[in-house]
Amino acid sequence: MGKTTCFGIIGLCILVSVGSAIAGLELGYYDESCPQAEKIVLEYVKKHIPNAPSLAATFIRMHFHDCFVRGCDASVLLNDTSNNQAAEKDAFPNLTLRGFGFIDAVKSLLEAECPGIVSCADVISLVARDSIVITGGPYWKVPTGRRDGTTSRSSEALSNIPSPFENFTSILTKFNNKGLNVQDLVLLSGAHTIGISHCSSFTNRLYNFTGRGDQDPSLDSEYAANLKARKCKTLNDNTTIVEMDPGSFRTFDLSYYTLLLKRRGLFQSDAALTTDSTSKQFITQLVHGPLPVFLEEFAKSMEKMGAVGVKTGTNGEIRKHCALVNG
Repeated sequence: MGKTTCFGIIGLCILVSVGSAIAGLELGYYDESCPQAEKIVLEYVKKHIPNAPSLAATFIRMHFHDCFVRGCDASVLLNDTSNNQAAEKDAFPNLTLRGFGFIDAVKSLLEAECPGIVSCADVISLVARDSIVITGGPYWKVPTGRRDGTTSRSSEALSNIPSPFENFTSILTKFNNKGLNVQDLVLLSGAHTIGISHCSSFTNRLYNFTGRGDQDPSLDSEYAANLKARKCKTLNDNTTIVEMDPGSFRTFDLSYYTLLLKRRGLFQSDAALTTDSTSKQFITQLVHGPLPVFLEEFAKSMEKMGAVGVKTGTNGEIRKHCALVNG
């Protein structure tokens, strides 16, 4: 069952779930089959994430990339699954993903406690949420019961994951294809407040935007000059890392949106959010609103994304090792 709720920020109405069941998932799914499951995940996150807080951004990105290809089924963790065909993790958007060993370690603990019960898809979902919370970000509900997919294709990652080089229409289409709307696009992009990027994801905006050795005119010129002088000194820099929310990248706040309105979004896809009137209006209202409102709305969009295309019941499997299909 569901009901239509209008959120006050910009008056958008979306269908939200009532109760604990979302897309066949449920809160406390493992309460009987593996009562300690969520505690095991949380304790591991508590122990290790404070020593490597940048992993919080890594895991929310991993969760996002997983859900946008074949749904939230941990296909992003798989090695090639057939005929030596490249897997999702080998696709360009995922080459900078890390934290696979962390997920494997959590899965090993769960297998020791409850063999064959907790899916890798649920591990990603829980680790992403708990990592954000441990580093001071918002909490959101994570209903569980996802099952793991058995197919992973690099080509599908390329065609489904939004690119940092895309325009607004293209990005929104990919969100709409997953049942997500413009509000979700803006809110989920807000995770860039704790993000980092390699120069290769945006140096075209600095050095060769239209193929003529020019700079993206939509990028603030002072910010661009700073990036050229201090960070990405050449077009071909593939190693330097840049904060997506300079000066605030360890804090889950509204600074990212403030930068967008100053034309200081790092990616072309960030800047694209201000080219649509509805999206820009929402960003403006977020910036002028209280932080708790943003955090609450972000949590709701994360809950929606976490239910995209999930496999439940007898669909999929519960992998024993997250990188390998059973058998």
